[in-house]
Formats: sequence, structure tokens, C-alpha cells
Amino acid sequence: MARVLSRDPVDIENLLGLNPRIQTHATLCSSAVKKQDKKHWKRNTDKSISNCETLENNFDDIKHTTLSERGALREAMRCLKCADAPCQKSCPTNLDIKSFITSIANKNYYGAAKMILSDNPLGLTCGMVCPTSDLCVGGCNLYATEEGPINIGGLQQFATEVFKAMNIPQIRSPSLPPPAEIPEAYHAKIALFGAGPASISCASFLARLGYSDITIFEKQEYIGGLSMSEIPQFRLPYDVVNFEAELMKDLGVKVVCSKGLGIEGMTINTLKEDGYKAVFIGIGIGSLPYLADLTTCA
Repeated sequence: MARVLSRDPVDIENLLGLNPRIQTHATLCSSAVKKQDKKHWKRNTDKSISNCETLENNFDDIKHTTLSERGALREAMRCLKCADAPCQKSCPTNLDIKSFITSIANKNYYGAAKMILSDNPLGLTCGMVCPTSDLCVGGCNLYATEEGPINIGGLQQFATEVFKAMNIPQIRSPSLPPPAEIPEAYHAKIALFGAGPASISCASFLARLGYSDITIFEKQEYIGGLSMSEIPQFRLPYDVVNFEAELMKDLGVKVVCSKGLGIEGMTINTLKEDGYKAVFIGIGIGSLPYLADLTTCA
């Protein structure tokens, strides 16, 4: 027998009447019948323990700030585009927040992502894990309204995720001269220690300026630093960190894993002997003992 999708109550005519009768007595219904009725009409899932979704090995993005395209467009439309935007003054990476939100409102997602990643090579990571409530969102002029401040982190994540799906590689600026014509100083060997967010950002900006011989040394067998090893995947998936690292590699930056300060006799002096002209140390706050004497092996 086919399942009945809808059934009319006995007093349907009374319910549809312009002047329904006032009931003269209470309506009695057993709990068993009410449970069956509830089950028939219920639209959301039960919250009983037996019906709970298993979260084992489930790293789906469940952040309340994550937006769909429709949600991102509605949120971008709410932005006031303040002339003296306080959100931009509160952003440590100096993003042009007003401009990239305007691009999203105009459905120019590529332009929004380009604006974000130009100022912050880790734009997607920051969109997912940055404490925006204490930074840009905390300065939003809509904070006291009923709908609340603009979800800037969610908009940033949305734009950069759309760009990630486009699979567009990063290229040298067309305004730079060809590699053969660039001054000799731009061919100097540069070493960066640690393949975490600091070194990825530094290497990206150096490569954008035209430096062509950049090498990152990472003592672990993976790149990404704490973004890869400490933040759980439901907050920051591995493929996000790898995406930003690949954008850096698109500019010719080389990464050498399982090698770093104090490993196989590597020191600042040995790097100088190998012809390196500059060194950036981004080994993380957990490696402070190395800073005692960088010229000798640990």
C-alpha cells in the first residue's frame, strides 16, 4: 500500500471556514498517537542518541561562518562600504576589505580573491581560522544592529574557495622585466627556514618582487608548519594549506624537506659558504632555543 503523504483532519471544513467554530471542550489525544503524528510531519532529524550522526573520521567544515553563494551575496549586500572603514584598520594583514566585499556583491569572485591573495598569500587560511571577532568584525559599524556585523571571515573564505576551484596558477607580474634582463641582485640566493605561514608569505612576496633563487628548508617531512600539524581538519583542511603552498611554488620557490638549522651540520655560516646572500628565519615560537646561537649546530 502506498504511503499516505498527507491526510486531512476530521474537522477540515471548520478549519477552512471564514468563521471557525469556537471549541467548547478540550481536544484529547494520546501520547502514542501524538508521537505518530509528530513523526509523520517532522522535517528535521531526531536528536536522540540512537539517531546521532557519527563524527568519527568526519572532518567536514561545520563552522557557523561558512557561507554558500546565496548567503555570501546577501551578506555582501549588507555591507555599508564605509568611507572610513574601521574593519580595514583592524586587519593585521591590511586587506582592502571594502573592495573585496564589493567585488563579491557584483559576483566578481575572481577579482575578490585576487584582491585578498595580493595582500595576503594565506588568504584562504585566514578566512577559515582568523579570530575575526577580535579584529575586523569587532570594528564593523553594523555590530549594534539586529542582524549583527558583516561575516568578513566567511566572505573571505568563500571568495578564495571559489578561486581555489578555478585551478588558476600564480604567475610573475607582467610589469617585471624578463628573467634574463632583471638586475643581477635579483638572482641572489635566499634561504628561508621553516615552511610555515611566515616563510610561505615571505617567499611569495619575494618571488613577486622578481627574486628567482629562493629555497625553503623544512625539518619536517611536510610543509605548512602549525597550520598542518596543530589545527584540526574540520577547521583547516590539509588541501587548503597545500593549495597556498602550490601558489607559492608556481613562482619558482623551491622547498627542501627534512633539512634545517642544526640538521646535518647546517648553520648560517655554512649557508654563507654556499653562496646564500640572505636568510629568513621562520622556525616558529617553539624553536626559540635555536636563537641563542645561530652560527653553531644545536
